Amino acid sequence: MSDPEKASTLTTEIAEFLEHLEKERDLSPNTLAAYTRDLREFSTWLAATHGKAGWDWNELSRTSIRGYMAHLVRRGLAKRSIARQLSGVRSFYRWMHRDERVDVNPARAVGSPKLPRTLPAYLDRRQAETLLQHAATRAQSLEFTDVRNLAMLELFYSSGLRLSELRGIDLADLDLVTQQVKVRGKGRKERIVPLGDHAQRALRNYLVKRDAQLAKLGGVKAGRLARGAVFLSERGARISARAVQHAMVTLLDAVGEGADLTTHSLRHTFATHLVDAGADLRAVQELLGHASISTTQIYTHTSVDRLKKVYRQAHPRA
Repeated sequence: MSDPEKASTLTTEIAEFLEHLEKERDLSPNTLAAYTRDLREFSTWLAATHGKAGWDWNELSRTSIRGYMAHLVRRGLAKRSIARQLSGVRSFYRWMHRDERVDVNPARAVGSPKLPRTLPAYLDRRQAETLLQHAATRAQSLEFTDVRNLAMLELFYSSGLRLSELRGIDLADLDLVTQQVKVRGKGRKERIVPLGDHAQRALRNYLVKRDAQLAKLGGVKAGRLARGAVFLSERGARISARAVQHAMVTLLDAVGEGADLTTHSLRHTFATHLVDAGADLRAVQELLGHASISTTQIYTHTSVDRLKKVYRQAHPRA
């Protein structure tokens, strides 16, 4: 929080709360950035509405926070974004209340907007097989990027990782003998997930290419190589989130499956295929790293919807 521009838009209390999140709760950089962005916007709105007189956190009421929610609605923010902003304000007030900086937490009494339950986009089994076969065919070129992209795709589908989890994997996290990998999910929580046979083979082939790429670059920019990271760019740095997204979306587009599908759809595909095959929902929750079983239950709806579609198409009295 030492950046002057950032400090000028954040109150002392918000800056201290963010420091608490960073140092004591060990949140991921992405989560911390979201809190910072949302709370900066909240304090900017408070400054605009209260003028030079300023405000006292103790004097803000439920009505004040509802006024901010109405401001976000007028700005055209989606319900999901508004719910996230309210969650950040609630967390901030909860911390201040625990720290006895305020007498009450007015944000507790403000209801979140009701979110529509949207089913995630995913690939069916035929589409997934077509996609994996296309990536495998490209990898036969033995080009570094094609071999790497196949390994990333197989890992996404085999283990249901989030993008941030995949790009954060280090060599020390990967065990190809026991076919498992340690990943760090939301809130830096670690979990062990299994690797399928296809993912194992793709990773073995990629690691050979990876070592050759590092050896080629070693004499040029040795000090800037990410030797510990599993997935690298052609320049030897840890692969960026944008590069992973571009690689996966390019593969999806190439087989005509790109509509409404993103890199995260591969995680949804992993979960949906497990639930379709009768996997225990608690086991799927653990594999995905979901804190709540309610988050995982979305995949039961996906499977039921698919079964209803089959029923309507096939049953004579549907």
